[in-house]
Amino acid sequence: MAIAKLNRPTKERVILIRNQASSLLWDGKIETTTARAKAVQRYAEKILTLAINSYKDTVKVVKNDYDSKGVKVKREVLNDGPSKLNARRKIMSKLFDRQEQRQPKESKANFVERTKDINHPLIEKIFNVYAPKYAERNKQNGQGGGYTRVLKTSVRRGDNAQLCIVELV
Repeated sequence: MAIAKLNRPTKERVILIRNQASSLLWDGKIETTTARAKAVQRYAEKILTLAINSYKDTVKVVKNDYDSKGVKVKREVLNDGPSKLNARRKIMSKLFDRQEQRQPKESKANFVERTKDINHPLIEKIFNVYAPKYAERNKQNGQGGGYTRVLKTSVRRGDNAQLCIVELV
């Protein structure tokens, strides 16, 4: 299947698809034209498949830290294994990262505490929320893929373009 050109130069087209795929994975749903929807669906499915195939690869590492009194303390840390680290880097190169937003009526201190260990919120969401969910779905259905769906809605006023909603299943 050929890649739709979307009437854009290559550089603009790649940025457009990356941006819409990032929005889709962050928000769970976007509205766009049919051609863009199909391109974004294909792009997002590949990213999710990459995450699903490697999200369990972790390695326990013992690190030496010092507590507040200066006493040496050993603690166990879970690091990414080689395949998960490779997948994480590939996904980071294919998406624009999103910043975590403060919830309504959330204090600044609570927001800082909630987000202190998160460097790349979108990547963490893909590996911690979507990958386990879709891996379980794949195991139940006995097949991979089908993580997104495209629903045709209406036509856009002005140019009569067919609009679609792309959403995560």
